[in-house]
Amino acid sequence: MFSGSIPALVTPFRDGAFDEKAFRRLVDWQIENGSSALVPCGTTGEASTLSNAEHHRVIEVCVEQVAGRVPVIAGCGSNDTMNALLHMNFARKCGAQAALCVAPYYNRPSQAGIIAHFSYLAEHNDLPIVLYNVPGRTVTDIKPETVCELAKRFSDKIIGIKDASGDLSRVTDHRMGIGKHFCQLSGDDELALPANAAGAVGCISVTANVAPKLCAEFQAACAANDLELARELNDKLYPLHYAMFEDASPGPVKYALSRIFPDISDELRLPMVACNAEARAAVDAALEHAGLLEVA
Repeated sequence: MFSGSIPALVTPFRDGAFDEKAFRRLVDWQIENGSSALVPCGTTGEASTLSNAEHHRVIEVCVEQVAGRVPVIAGCGSNDTMNALLHMNFARKCGAQAALCVAPYYNRPSQAGIIAHFSYLAEHNDLPIVLYNVPGRTVTDIKPETVCELAKRFSDKIIGIKDASGDLSRVTDHRMGIGKHFCQLSGDDELALPANAAGAVGCISVTANVAPKLCAEFQAACAANDLELARELNDKLYPLHYAMFEDASPGPVKYALSRIFPDISDELRLPMVACNAEARAAVDAALEHAGLLEVA
């Protein structure tokens, strides 16, 4: 259902509030430069600091601005199953094509609890679900056998995964346990090349916020099995992938966007703070390496 370069969009703020004008411009720029789908209200979108009303408004504005040009995979995850369902119900109502649902964080459910959580969501809403596994943030890990169980139990509902476990063997685990139809998307930009080689079909990306054209070209090269071009583009992007995490994300990516778009603020919400001087220097060097400082 989904493939290619899919940015996990930042949520621009201005004076503490959601900056709709800047967000609409970002959405248009992403589509114009080849992004194949968009993810509002993910981790990079600071969803954990948005009120439910703000969360829903960001999704609504994204769907409205996209106007059917690409799919919208709305971030709907929560550690509270009922709140995740609330987000899914809204996303479906306003026209999103799928929900990205992170493993419940903080609660630390067992694998049985994870199955129960996602089963409840699949049984109470018909929006397709892309699982989101990022144990570095959630502590909870959606094990391959759990992914396979959910995908088999709800083959028409649980249609893919964004995997940010860092374990490349899981791409093959999922292919062997579910099949090639299951949509596997890397959640780590720096691992997108080997993940695609193993059977992934794209990346839900932080870097694509800043480098949508290069990321789209990289994914297109992978899809065309042009390994030489894919390597060349990956080398160009590689320092930027790491610069995005030189300090707590999304600080560096918001700083990077503010360098490209002066009218997009690098403002964050507490407990996130502006990235440090070392991270800013790394971002500046990576932007220069990728040739991105004059693209906007």
